[in-house]
Amino acid sequence: LRVQNKKLYLATFAAVLGPLSFGFVLGYSSPVIPELRKINDPKLRLDGNQASWFGSVVTLGAAAGGILGGYLVDKVGRKLSLMLCSIPYVFGYIVIISAQNVWMLYFGRMLTGLASGITSLVVPVYISEVSHPKVRGMLGSCVQLMVVTGILGAYIAGITLKWRWLAVLCSFPSCIMLLFMSFMPETPRFLLNRNKRSEAIAALCFLRGPHADHEVECRQIEAGAQEEGLNLCEFKNPSVYRPLLIGVALMFFQQVTGINAVMFYAETIFEDADFKDSRMASVVVGSIQVCFTAVAALIIDKTGRKVLLYISGIIMALSTASFGLYFKMVLPNQNNSSNPDVWFMLNSASPGTESNISWLAVVSLGLFVAGFALGWGPVPWLVISEIFPLKARGISSGACVLTNWMMAFLVTKEFHDFITFLTSCGTFWLFSAFCCVSLTFTAFYVPETKGQTLEQIETYFRRC
Repeated sequence: LRVQNKKLYLATFAAVLGPLSFGFVLGYSSPVIPELRKINDPKLRLDGNQASWFGSVVTLGAAAGGILGGYLVDKVGRKLSLMLCSIPYVFGYIVIISAQNVWMLYFGRMLTGLASGITSLVVPVYISEVSHPKVRGMLGSCVQLMVVTGILGAYIAGITLKWRWLAVLCSFPSCIMLLFMSFMPETPRFLLNRNKRSEAIAALCFLRGPHADHEVECRQIEAGAQEEGLNLCEFKNPSVYRPLLIGVALMFFQQVTGINAVMFYAETIFEDADFKDSRMASVVVGSIQVCFTAVAALIIDKTGRKVLLYISGIIMALSTASFGLYFKMVLPNQNNSSNPDVWFMLNSASPGTESNISWLAVVSLGLFVAGFALGWGPVPWLVISEIFPLKARGISSGACVLTNWMMAFLVTKEFHDFITFLTSCGTFWLFSAFCCVSLTFTAFYVPETKGQTLEQIETYFRRC
């Protein structure tokens, strides 16, 4: 068992260096945008609109990466897909480091976003296929744990490093991933799907240790495997379309519950609460994410996936409702304003109004981030790595990743339009309503996958 765990954990560690790189990509913009808005070089200086694009263009690259990753993961395999995605990571940072104008910055961010999209698809699939059921939840949750660790790492490093040197640092994890993954096995399920039985046995020997019964597990995988190839007409089959619809819905709810909107205002909320250093405030938020994602990883195989989604959804619904209450109290006359900038209006609110109840915004922010990290952050990515049949895993995962990143882009870019139309309090109450809808969806449609093999989960959907 010790040999098994060591080798399996080693393979997982090599794979989650990809999500660590992904986290550095997401966290890079937070410390860098303020620096680039004040830089002396006019060709690199960002105005407000350019800063918005610098942060959000990553999501467009990641959406494209989801499509490409869905193709690669089925054609060249899980292992090689992970090794290949290190190329756009490194090349993207090289473009950023050598940037002479804003368009080079955009291009570099687009490339790192492309790699992030591939990573967010391939790594959960790789980990779910090399793990055994007793630890699959914990190891699968490490994907989100490493993402938030990367974000926190970028926040901390950004306090002392200039933007070019921070880009150099951010390129390291992907290089290490390329090195480590070259020594790791391909997943047994992919190898068996390619009729490479001897290589699949060797992979199981590496992952489970020499004393495990590899033949029994190999036969179980073969019994659940279906012939290669997926016709479009097969999407009429409930065993294919039901898990796809569940996965797409999970990705949709993960974004429309308001995570990007809340994080967008995080630094300013802390500033209004008299936190002197907004960068340190970002570190605090990142630390909360890491701590509660780690808690989720430790307990998910005991509590189950649905319980964490319930707890997370309730916490997020209450905290976004509190955000709406905060804005309602601070900005009682917002409907009479034509300026959609919430924080412009905060500055013109009644003197002392927001400082008297700033604790409400800070508590709401902390609860929301903790709630998201506990369930709706890691669990959707874990579930979509478990529920798809082998032959549809690439295209279905690609559709889910595309949905996630496109919704992330829309919510981030259109947030001010929501504020103009619904007001600030109305927007956050809408997020709270989506959290409540996500709870209902979880109760009726999301299956509990705790302790089941991937073959058992596939059988469950065939019987529905």
